[in-house]
Parts: sequence; C-alpha cells; structure tokens
Amino acid sequence: MAGRRRWSTEEILDAAAELLRTSDADSFSVRKLAAALGTDSSSLYRHFRSKTELLRAVADRILLAAMNGHRAEGDWKQRITALALRVRDAFGRQPQLAAVWGRYASGGAGSRLVMEEVLQALRASGLPDEEIPVHYHRIAVLIAALIASEAGVSAVTPEEHEQGMELFRVAVLGADPERFPALAHFARDVRPLGADRRAAFEDILAAQLARIEAAIRSSQQLRTDV
Repeated sequence: MAGRRRWSTEEILDAAAELLRTSDADSFSVRKLAAALGTDSSSLYRHFRSKTELLRAVADRILLAAMNGHRAEGDWKQRITALALRVRDAFGRQPQLAAVWGRYASGGAGSRLVMEEVLQALRASGLPDEEIPVHYHRIAVLIAALIASEAGVSAVTPEEHEQGMELFRVAVLGADPERFPALAHFARDVRPLGADRRAAFEDILAAQLARIEAAIRSSQQLRTDV
C-alpha cells in the first residue's frame, strides 16, 4: 500500500494561500488545510509548529513578492512611498491575506527586506539614529493598518458593496439637519470609505512623512542654535 504523499513547505504554503483566498484567518485551521491536501495535521506540524507560524509564513511570501525586483530610487520620502505602494498592491491582489499580515505580522525574509528598506530610507533622511526606531514603528503600524483596512473593503462581494452604498446614501443624505447640521451641510460631498482608497493611502502616508521631515528640520535647527 502506497504511503501518503509528502508535501514540501512551498506546496503547503501554496495550498494555505489558496485556502485563505476564500476564507479568513479566524476560520482557517491546520485541520482544514490538511484535509485540502489529503493528509493529516501531524504531517503539517513537521513544517510549522503552529497555525500562527504558518500564517506568518504565508504573509511573508506576499512581502517577498512585493520586494521582488524592487529598486530603491529617489529621495527618502519617495523610497518609502514607493515601497508602501508595492506592498499595498501585492496585498491588494490577495486581500484576505492582508488581514493575516496585519494581525500576525511576519519575521521572515520578506519582512526583513521591507524593514531594511524603510530603515535605510530613514537613515538617508538625516534623522539622528536614536530617533529612527520610533519613526520606523509609526510608519510600519500606519502602512499595516491602512492595507488591512483597505483589504476589508476589497473583500466584500458586489452585492454587499451595493447594499453598503445604499445604506450610506440613506444615512448621509437622509440625515436630520437639526440633529446633524454638519453632516447635512456636507452630505453631497462626503464620500464612502471605499472611494479613492489609493489617493487616501498616499495622502495619509505623505502626512506622516511630512511630520518626520518637520522633526528633521527641528533637530537640525537645534543643532545649529547650539
């Protein structure tokens, strides 16, 4: 009697990524993955010690794909912006995995490549070394939060999207002007969360980078005064 097939780590990650395209991290399980592969859970635990470790590895492959062929160009703000958009686009093609990255993070090669590029860009900005880790952390949290939020919008079905738009129109355009005067005033101009996501992403990131730039100028001015 032939034994069960032995799956490679890459094949397991391929199957996990495919399973996560139609489910979320909460409903995903090693047992379901094993069933999809026609094997038992114990064989998968030889590759990954836990569900969390497996999910981190799946998310890290998205980061590796985003960094494939990436070249750092431009000034430090352009470098960070270009990197953030590459990561956004990579997860945009697999939005279910963006929530996995936002929740479980990653410590693999893809994550290290992203971290290295952001840290190198911040060093090129002129920030003192002691201030770089704090600003790096804020940028990382911001990018992960924006991408995870955007993925939530991207994952809805067309029917769910239309229902949401109708609810938005009723809630905003039908707002009582006496109780919600500001909302009634701006009702025709306020846009739903799903609108212009890329522009919003770039604007929010640019605002954070502008804060860093202001901190650099302030630090340089203090050194000049001394």
